[in-house]
Amino acid sequence: MKLKLLIVAMLVAAMGPAREAPPPVVDETPPAVEPQPASPEEVADPQPGPQPARPELRILPAAETDPADFLWNARPVVVFADTPDDPAFREQMQVLSARNEALAERDVVVITDSDPQSASSWRQQLHPRGFSLVIIDKDGQVKQRRPLPWDVREISRAIDRLPLRRQEIGRAGLLP
Repeated sequence: MKLKLLIVAMLVAAMGPAREAPPPVVDETPPAVEPQPASPEEVADPQPGPQPARPELRILPAAETDPADFLWNARPVVVFADTPDDPAFREQMQVLSARNEALAERDVVVITDSDPQSASSWRQQLHPRGFSLVIIDKDGQVKQRRPLPWDVREISRAIDRLPLRRQEIGRAGLLP
């Protein structure tokens, strides 16, 4: 036993003088409060009162509307084709219907014109040939023309780059 104590003493001496340990770190932050489970009443009705209405995308036939109807109120996205059976027209309408929330938030109104014989005011003003997608801003100016279907994300990005849309976003406090 004396031999073990002697070995320990020699090891301690070989390590050098004892250093002072740094003061212990004291955590003064209050303990986190764990969330309480919701009662069955809160789960059934999380927020009493009326919920805000979600905007809905309007899809209207060109024969029933006029470009002046939307001036300063909405952004018409006009989808032209020579027939409703045009594959590009059908694809575009399917894409627009599937993800309509993003367009409704941007005040978009989809105008469809798949009858060249009707000579709608939209056709007379925009002169499409075959399938065409036309994005018009609230000021009535044509901003984009596309000969092929566009994804909702691409349409949304094109609209978000428009000066009037950037002003709307700024007024809503969404831009720094």
